[in-house]
Amino acid sequence: MSELNWRKSTYTDNYNCVEVALTSDAAAVRDSKNPDGGILAFNAQTWHSFLSAVRTDHYRC
Repeated sequence: MSELNWRKSTYTDNYNCVEVALTSDAAAVRDSKNPDGGILAFNAQTWHSFLSAVRTDHYRC
């Protein structure tokens, strides 16, 4: 996964950011402050379900 095109959301601030890289069948997520740290990978179905829940404020506190 070293050749991924990482991007940050424009909605994040400089201190609490994650970066996402999409592949043909997965989404990889990492901490932007520690790009050499661990990477979480989610299959496409799980990633799309997560995004849908976020868009509908499912995780709002």
